[in-house]
Amino acid sequence: MTSDLLECIEIETGNAPRASVIWMHGLGADGNDFVPIVRELELAGAPEIRFVFPHAPMRPVSVNNGYVMRAWYDVKWGDLEGRTKQADETGIRESQRAIERLIDRENERGIAGGDVVLAGFSQGGAMALQTGLRHRGKLAGVMALSCYLPLAESVDAEAAAVNRDTPIFMAHGVDDAVIAHDMAALSRDILLQHGYAVEWHEYPMPHSVCIEEIGHIGAWLRHVLRR
Repeated sequence: MTSDLLECIEIETGNAPRASVIWMHGLGADGNDFVPIVRELELAGAPEIRFVFPHAPMRPVSVNNGYVMRAWYDVKWGDLEGRTKQADETGIRESQRAIERLIDRENERGIAGGDVVLAGFSQGGAMALQTGLRHRGKLAGVMALSCYLPLAESVDAEAAAVNRDTPIFMAHGVDDAVIAHDMAALSRDILLQHGYAVEWHEYPMPHSVCIEEIGHIGAWLRHVLRR
């Protein structure tokens, strides 16, 4: 097993998990952020699931005046408004490799790739898309909440054929003032143009998660991880 794994919090819905959800948090948060949602997902009918909530590395973040916080990659002024062309590709790809190692660990623990979901919120959702579209093993699904598609220009060249038909769940608040709804919708449209199966939801909420959305997430997980 790889020794340089990200530190994680794990929650299991039973004694013998047969599926895994690797769920990345947003900028400045940590793996604790979405732990409380597990009990609200109403997963009866799904296999026993191991939820893995990794902590992003600590790094300075430009948009927050260089303050060091948990972040999957650096964010510069204009990045979240689509005004910059140069994303932190180095940081994005480093985090992609770290998430790939978490997938490998689940495989080593007996969870087949086709029973692994990559999920995330905000910057974590961007990483779920970045990693899931490029992962060379089959995944059960990708869940991208209140986020956008990073490094969109390289998706077509780098996409893994095995995950071309992997279900993608995207959700966004129409009142999101952090990552604009239009930016998320553009990401959705790019994925649709590339032939991906995107289930899109939007809600009257800011940069957050709402009760209706949690219900839709639970239903989607039951579907993609059905027994």
